[in-house]
Parts: sequence; structure tokens; C-alpha cells
Amino acid sequence: MHDNANNPSIISISWGSAESQWTQQALTNFDEAFQAAAAMGVTICVASGDHGSSDGVNDGKNHVDFPASSSFVLGCGGTTLQTSQEQIVQESVWNDQPNGGAGGGGVSDVFPLPTWQQKANVPAPASKGNGGRGVPDVAGDADPNTGYNVLVDGQALVFGGTSAVAPLWAGLLARINQNLGQTVGFVNPVIYGQDGSSGFHDITQGNNGDYKAAKGWDPCTGQGSPDGVSLQTLLGKGTSAAAA
Repeated sequence: MHDNANNPSIISISWGSAESQWTQQALTNFDEAFQAAAAMGVTICVASGDHGSSDGVNDGKNHVDFPASSSFVLGCGGTTLQTSQEQIVQESVWNDQPNGGAGGGGVSDVFPLPTWQQKANVPAPASKGNGGRGVPDVAGDADPNTGYNVLVDGQALVFGGTSAVAPLWAGLLARINQNLGQTVGFVNPVIYGQDGSSGFHDITQGNNGDYKAAKGWDPCTGQGSPDGVSLQTLLGKGTSAAAA
């Protein structure tokens, strides 16, 4: 964040665990660091987890992954993507449970509902605390069956997980920054704004356990997967308005 030589505009995080597995001190310290990054115009993209609405906690309750649940990061959920001739044929929530993974998502029990998410119809948190922040914000292909071709020691393999979605979004936003000639910074208020949906493919099919995909924002895929050209136009307008 504070590298004055390279001046990073994007940070990608592909690690995390359920909020209940963190100490309050760690949650607070990381969240304060993310807030500082947002203030400096650094976008932080974070994987929302690969264990569906339970986030891998076997207590019969729903949980979200931190740091994806911080209100100062871009939480990145998962989809299953089917294409033909470079066109999307079908895209739904990634869910290979019970024998595989599923995109993490739900409602924070720690961080309150942000002002920019108040019109997103986020469900009420399970706890009676200060929670309410909906996760994720965006999504991308995370299904290992439809995922990313990676060459490992000369062997072609296919990988997935939301750990791949965070760097996917980081790379996309880095290219948008380059094309715009400025950093888009903390994008959440823009993508939840009046024209926010224009930058996304809305995912309306599938579930990640207890949550189902729906029109608009949902606790499985957020606003949806990116429409790169439209997203660049949206963020270009947003950064221009912020600069003004």
C-alpha cells in the first residue's frame, strides 16, 4: 500500500477464513489497513471462499469469509461458466457440494451494512450484533471444471476456486486503470450506484447452500460477473465524478 516506488493500485488476496475464526483484534487491524488502502485509491480484491454459505464451519449456521467481508474491499464470489465461440452460453452459481466446493457468500456478523449497499436488499444478519455487510460484491468463473488452464511443470491442468476470481478481477481492474489513465480506487460505491448493474452479467441461477441467486445483487454472486467494456465505461464515469 505504501510502496512509493511502484505505487500499486491493486492488491489481490486469495486467503481468508470464517469471521468466527478470527480474533477481534485481527479483524480490526486488517479492516483499518483496508480502510487506509481505500483512502489511498488502492483497490483490494478478495476471494469470498470456496465452502458455500457455511464457509466450512460445521455448526449449522451461515458464515462469511474475512477479509472478503470487510466493507473496504471488493469481495469476489464464484460462478460456473459455459461458453461457445467466445460467447457466454450459461453462467450460474458455482456449487459442486457436497463433494466439491461452492462460492462463499452471505451476510457478515461483524461488519455493518455499508451505505452504498443499503439498496441491494441484503438479508438480515444471523447474529444480533453489528453485522449486515453483504458478501460478495462481484463474481467470476470459479468452478474447477470450467476454470483456468495453467501449465504446471510442463503439465496442462485446470484450476478454479474464488482464489482465481480475486486475481482475475485484479487483472481486469489493472487493465482498466491503464486504459483510463487513472486509478479507479475504491469501486464499491460506483458498482452499487444507480448505473452499477450496467457493468455486469447478472447471475440468476443456482445457489451456494442456503442462499439463492436472484435478479440484482445476491449473496452468491454479488452484482454478477464482469462485462469488461461496460464496466470500464461505468468506472470511468465514476472516477471522473470523484475527481470533480
